[in-house]
Amino acid sequence: MSGIFITGTDTDCGKTTISLGLMAALQQRGLRVNGMKPVASGCAMTPAGLRNADARQLLAQSSHRNAYALVNPYAFAPPIAPHLAAIQAGVTIDFAAIIKAYQTLAATAEVVIVEGVGGWRVPLTPKQLVSDLALALDLPVIMVIGLKLGCINHALLTAESIRASGAQCVGWVGNQIDPQMPELTANVATLTELIAAPCLGIVPWNTAINAQHIAAQLTVELLVN
Repeated sequence: MSGIFITGTDTDCGKTTISLGLMAALQQRGLRVNGMKPVASGCAMTPAGLRNADARQLLAQSSHRNAYALVNPYAFAPPIAPHLAAIQAGVTIDFAAIIKAYQTLAATAEVVIVEGVGGWRVPLTPKQLVSDLALALDLPVIMVIGLKLGCINHALLTAESIRASGAQCVGWVGNQIDPQMPELTANVATLTELIAAPCLGIVPWNTAINAQHIAAQLTVELLVN
């Protein structure tokens, strides 16, 4: 497995948090790991150009010192849907450019963790979605479930869409984003029963936002064996 695509049940479900934890967990097992966020909106202008906070974290966690443009080829300032941000910027998101950047990152690592933007069916161009990018990269998928009221519906719809697209979901991670979520344990049990892919971990609300701490909550043996 040269790479893994990280998608989520929604925006702000914790894709970056889990991506960083997965990177750390794989690195702890002696693997060289690079991170990538091909498309990001909500970027801040810096002297070096537009920069995304999530992409910067993935860059910092990577085993190799990579150029920012490889990690985040498409960066947009407005915190809006990426296809709309691209239209505003007069830019066309080109999958070929993303694949080329991915291949460069893969050349210096054994695994590349590729974090999507928003959810599985978020548009990147007027005719191409995040799901199309995962398929173009030919990567297995890990689904991050933001644990909150309503997450079962979101998770099952996302899992169904991943299967329908022809992608392989190799696991899911529950990330508690509501500290007061009622019936957390029962909800996790339902998700475990109804989702065909294995649960790779449940990250509780009070876990520190630290890649090493997140890694301790995850089981990655299924990914490396």
